[in-house]
Amino acid sequence: MSPMKPITFIFIFLLAAAPVYSSEEQLTVIKANKAYSAGSYTVAAELYQKVADAGYSSPELFYNMGNTYFKLNDFAHAILWYERARRIDPGNEDVNFNLNVANTKISDKIEPLPELFYKRWFNALVQVFSVDAWATIGVCVFIAGLLGLVLYLSSRVLILRKFGFWAAVCLFFLSLVTISLAWTGYHFTLSTSEAVVFAPTITVKSSPDEKSTDLFVLHEGTKVRLMDNISGWYEIRIANGSVGWLPQSALEKI
Repeated sequence: MSPMKPITFIFIFLLAAAPVYSSEEQLTVIKANKAYSAGSYTVAAELYQKVADAGYSSPELFYNMGNTYFKLNDFAHAILWYERARRIDPGNEDVNFNLNVANTKISDKIEPLPELFYKRWFNALVQVFSVDAWATIGVCVFIAGLLGLVLYLSSRVLILRKFGFWAAVCLFFLSLVTISLAWTGYHFTLSTSEAVVFAPTITVKSSPDEKSTDLFVLHEGTKVRLMDNISGWYEIRIANGSVGWLPQSALEKI
């Protein structure tokens, strides 16, 4: 399958792409919401997990799960589910705020490497909306460009022809920009593999071997980027650029 097919699918069927729960899952979500409101957070977590295990994926579901685990003071799971919600909807202010709060509750405070300003700006722009939202904007702008082109081709009034021509040019260019933002976000989701540490305290090794040199220590709830996978070990990179190896059993993929 060529890499453009999934994004084309998004563009064509975007308005119908929102997750739709079956009647059974809808009832389970309602029960989970009621349990959460009643303070029965363990029950709520189990019910939300049941829906997720059934294959349903939405930022709202993952956000609710993050909130539930946060209430249980299980900050590693809270961060895991907030991160999963963020991957689907990176511009969601509630998700980002709660994720930042949850990150203040864990032991490791890792300063990220500085980014070049244009990379930082572009990444921030990509994360303003979800991939689906950028795709929707791209489709709408492209259709508006087609209308401008129709105006240019059909009008006999010179000023309207000029307006239609330049409107079409600008809108087609803008549609290319929004499509590239959607593609960048989609590619990031596919190509970037991250995980959360679930061991209370663990030593990062210099190679995939328990007898190798100790490099540094990580604690539960820290997010890492997965670089490689060998014999039950992951090569990981943390935000400050440090690299090492951790056993797969100590991590949960986002």
